[in-house]
Amino acid sequence: QVQLVESGGGLVQTGGSLTLSCTASGSFFSIDTMGWYRQAPGKQRELVATIRSGNSTNYADSVKGRFTISRDNAKNTVYLQMNSLKPEDTAVFYCNAAVRPRSTTTVKYRYWGQGTQVTVSS
Repeated sequence: QVQLVESGGGLVQTGGSLTLSCTASGSFFSIDTMGWYRQAPGKQRELVATIRSGNSTNYADSVKGRFTISRDNAKNTVYLQMNSLKPEDTAVFYCNAAVRPRSTTTVKYRYWGQGTQVTVSS
């Protein structure tokens, strides 16, 4: 089983910054893509950013130029540096990881963290 634990959420004013972290633990062989998603009240969960094991990244248009995703493979940790935050960034942010459980399989399983609240005040 794999657990993802997020941290770093909180309350910040418009234009401020926050850094989210998510660490994977448990028994597995490797982690491929890690990413951040968010869900605002009354809205569907949406992709924020993803990063593959080779460090190629993908961002939602709404966060390009403001957010930076990175990872430390040795620590099984993914980060999301969020700058120039806006009230519309207010949401619960979820970490996601595609995990390969054993070296004998190429099948990957997706896991989710419990979510961390980010609130941006105007």
